[in-house]
Amino acid sequence: MERVSSYLGKHLWLQYLLSVLAAGAAVWLLFPERSLVSVVPRMAVASLGSAVVLLVVRRKEKRAAGGSADDLVSLDGMLRRGEAPSDPRTRRAMRDLVDQRLHRTRHRVAAQIVLAVMWATLVILMALTEGLRQTLGMAVVAGAFLAWLVMYGNLQHRRLHTMRQTLQTHS
Repeated sequence: MERVSSYLGKHLWLQYLLSVLAAGAAVWLLFPERSLVSVVPRMAVASLGSAVVLLVVRRKEKRAAGGSADDLVSLDGMLRRGEAPSDPRTRRAMRDLVDQRLHRTRHRVAAQIVLAVMWATLVILMALTEGLRQTLGMAVVAGAFLAWLVMYGNLQHRRLHTMRQTLQTHS
């Protein structure tokens, strides 16, 4: 799994492609009357905004990590495993990366609440305009996404705080 994460971390285009295909498949399952050939390009266009945001964030994180995608992937792996770097330059890069991510996620609870309200609104609108199949499908997608978002977000937040503490106590 570590090799897959590392490979995807180095190749953002593959992450984009896989997310477009997964979103296209989900939309097609909810609306099977639509052509798969029309759904996938629509998902690609709809995902461009998030891809641009990801690229901007990624560029800032690469700078904090030392300037290369390999450095960032290496630090990200260490962060996931809870390993504090021993090299002073790498420790400084990890500290910068952790500080940047903690700053960027400082409003994560409010963002999670806004996303929950948005998804709930979407499910309600789906119930008012579409059939039972689409409504239930969207409710399942919304519930799974929000559960994943909260669990993974909390895990990442704990990892960041643990690493910050580790870097401060072993300076």
